[in-house]
Amino acid sequence: MTIADIKSAADSRMDQSLASLKNALARVRTGRANPALLDVVQVDYYGSMVPISQVANVSLLDARTISVQPWEKGMGAKIEKAIRESDLGLNPASMGELIRVPMPMMTEERRKELTKVVRSEGENAKVAIRNLRRDANEAVKKLVKDKLASEDEQKRAEADIQKVTDKHIAEVDHIVAAKEQDLLAV
Repeated sequence: MTIADIKSAADSRMDQSLASLKNALARVRTGRANPALLDVVQVDYYGSMVPISQVANVSLLDARTISVQPWEKGMGAKIEKAIRESDLGLNPASMGELIRVPMPMMTEERRKELTKVVRSEGENAKVAIRNLRRDANEAVKKLVKDKLASEDEQKRAEADIQKVTDKHIAEVDHIVAAKEQDLLAV
C-alpha cells in the first residue's frame, strides 16, 4: 500500500461518514414531510419484517403529507399499523388504498430537543472522521517504519490528510448548521 492509496482510502471513508450523517439527519423530523422518514419503519410481509419501501410506493402529496400506496390490497392495514406503532409519533389515515401520513406541527421545546440530537449526530460524524485521520496517519507511520517511505513523505502525507480532515469537518459543520436552521424555521 502506498501513501497515495492511504490518502484516497481515508478520503473515501470520510465521504462515507458524511453520507452516513446525511442519512441519519434525514430521519430527524422537521415538520416538513420527507419520504426517508419512513425508511426505518418495518412491516410484517408474509412472516418477515421488511422496510415499507419494499411493499409500497412512498412519495410526497404536499409539503406536510407523505403518501404510501401499497402494492398489494391486503397490506394497507399492516402498513398503517406499523407506522402508528413506530416511535416517529405519526398518525396515518387510510383513504381507500392510499395511506396519508400528515406531519404534526412541532412545538418549540421539541425543536430545541431535536437540535441537540442533530448536534450529537454531527459530533459523532466528526469523531468518526478524526478516527479515520488517526488510522491513516498510523498507516503512513508504518510505511516509514518499514522503510517504504521517507520521513519527508510522512510529513507531507500527514499535512495532506489533515487538509482532507479539515475539509470534511467543515462539511459536517455546514450540514449540521443547515439542519438546525431547517428545524428552527417555523
